[in-house]
Amino acid sequence: MTAKLPTEFADLERFSDWCLATEAERYAKRLASSMAEMQAFYDAITPRAEEAIAYCDKFPLDDMPEDVLNLMHLLYSTIMVSFPVECWKQPRVPDSGAATLDCLSEPVP
Repeated sequence: MTAKLPTEFADLERFSDWCLATEAERYAKRLASSMAEMQAFYDAITPRAEEAIAYCDKFPLDDMPEDVLNLMHLLYSTIMVSFPVECWKQPRVPDSGAATLDCLSEPVP
């Protein structure tokens, strides 16, 4: 199997299914995941977040190697699960019913 993350972050490979390029993909993954899965992901990534950000900062945003871009997407997914894990204790926004917001344009890294 080919590594998706830089070798310095090989211990996080088991979470490579969270390396998702768009907000819509990350949101769908969040809704499809159990709280136990999100908690395990969050607990593994959060202690390494500052190190991962510093690593990503070594590269220009418009010319990141694929493994570094995957690491950045992993960080974005960490942000996506932070409120469910820290506050809501559920994947969906509380008291929001079935409301969704579809993003038509994604920012370029």
